[in-house]
Amino acid sequence: MSGCVGTGSKGFFGTGVSVALDPRSVGTQIDDSIMQKNLAARILVRDKGYFLKVKTKVIDGRIFLTGKVDNPEEKLQLTKLAWETQGVRSVKNDIKIKEDFNFKQSAKDLLITSQLRAALIMNKNIKATNYQIDTYRKKIFIYGIALDDKERDKVIAEAKQILDVEKVIASILLVEDLRIQKN
Repeated sequence: MSGCVGTGSKGFFGTGVSVALDPRSVGTQIDDSIMQKNLAARILVRDKGYFLKVKTKVIDGRIFLTGKVDNPEEKLQLTKLAWETQGVRSVKNDIKIKEDFNFKQSAKDLLITSQLRAALIMNKNIKATNYQIDTYRKKIFIYGIALDDKERDKVIAEAKQILDVEKVIASILLVEDLRIQKN
C-alpha cells in the first residue's frame, strides 16, 4: 500500500512528499492526492495547455496554485476550479499573468530553485522532501510541512541566503496545524 501512496502523493506535477517522512497521516495523504488528481483532471479538461503552465499542490486540504497564464480571466477561472474541489479548506493562488518569455530570467529562476533545493538537502535539520519550491522572477515560493517553528525558520533563512532572491513567499504548515497527524 505504501508503494501506491508514495506514487499517488506525487500527483501530475512536482516531486511530492515521501510517505515515510511525511508527517500527515496516510489517510490525509490519500485525501490530498485524490484532491490533487481531481483538480488536475478538471484543469486539463478545461484546457490541455495548462498541463505545462500551471502547477497544483494539495497539503491538508489546502490547494496551492503556481504558474503562468495569458490573462487575468484564466487566473480567476483556475481559482474557481480550485475552490470547487471537494474537501478544499483554502486556496492560495500564486499564478502570474504571462509576459514575454525571457530565457535569461528563466535560467536564473531555475538556478535559484536548484540552489535552495541543494541547501535544504544539505541541512540535516530540515526534511527537504517535505517541501516544494517554485521560483518566478527571483521570487521563491515554498510550500510544505515543517515539524516545528525552528524548521520553518531554517527553510526561510536558507531561501533568503540565495543570491539574487528578491522575495521569499512561504506557505509552510506546521505538523501541529494539520487536521490529522501520524500517530
